[in-house]
Amino acid sequence: MTLEKILNSSSTEQTEHIGASLAQALISDATLPRFVALYGDLGVGKTAFTRGFTHFAIPAAKVKSPTFALVNEYVGEKVKICHFDMYRIEDEDDLYSIGFYDYLNGKNLCITEWSENIEHSLPDSYVRVEIIKNNTSDPDSREIRISVIK
Repeated sequence: MTLEKILNSSSTEQTEHIGASLAQALISDATLPRFVALYGDLGVGKTAFTRGFTHFAIPAAKVKSPTFALVNEYVGEKVKICHFDMYRIEDEDDLYSIGFYDYLNGKNLCITEWSENIEHSLPDSYVRVEIIKNNTSDPDSREIRISVIK
């Protein structure tokens, strides 16, 4: 089953707000998946989306792309968010070496940039977020497609 919502953003702040809205939905509804798979080209706003998502649950978190660390953990009073960057992941061995599967315990909220690189390893149930530049005359314009995959 797939449920889809399409939203538009014209700024980094709106992209962050959409991310925060998704975090609110996931935290308030335990039946929704705990894994968010982000898709989109370089510079499209995946980290901005993650910043909004994380700040909803953990306002003091200093969110940055985990490009070289591969995973950043943000720990709040009620939730732990694991933020992955899969840009440099090439195969299953890379996922095992960073302990990826250990994070998928149902307790953590996981959000993953460059999910196209790990499609074979996504959980059966997840939230797919695709961010697309949709207007060549407005460099800040984005279409954000959010789908719940169950």
